[in-house]
Amino acid sequence: MIATMGLAAAAFLDAAPAQAQASGCEKMQTLLQERQSLVASLNSAQKSKRKLTPQQACSTMGRLVSNGATTVKFATDNQDWCQIPPSFIEGMKADNEKAAGIRNQACNAVKQQAEMMRKAQQQAQGGGSSNPFSGGDAITGGGMRVPQGAL
Repeated sequence: MIATMGLAAAAFLDAAPAQAQASGCEKMQTLLQERQSLVASLNSAQKSKRKLTPQQACSTMGRLVSNGATTVKFATDNQDWCQIPPSFIEGMKADNEKAAGIRNQACNAVKQQAEMMRKAQQQAQGGGSSNPFSGGDAITGGGMRVPQGAL
């Protein structure tokens, strides 16, 4: 799925040398090269035996989505001046929506992982809800002591 992202960018880069000659359109080349670099790093990580952690995926996909939003805005604002075809802008929007969906999944995994770690630490410290004497309600307000000695 990641391999398809950036196809619109690659197609534009191939056709862009003549179109990017207009003053100010060089930024489009820079944005697309950055996008290609991000996609290449994601693809190489996907092919390697060492997969990305959710944190790495969230971060990289966040940069890709940010790049995509900037690219779409620049392309839309400078469509006539830089002779950017409407099909390119639509392709970039679709690519960026896919990337945002993947980023959201990765970032949600990071949040879930952090929540699980927090709960595990609470339970390890005796503050877990599985302990009936942990005082997790408003009545006791704290841990309830179990009487010591003979009952």
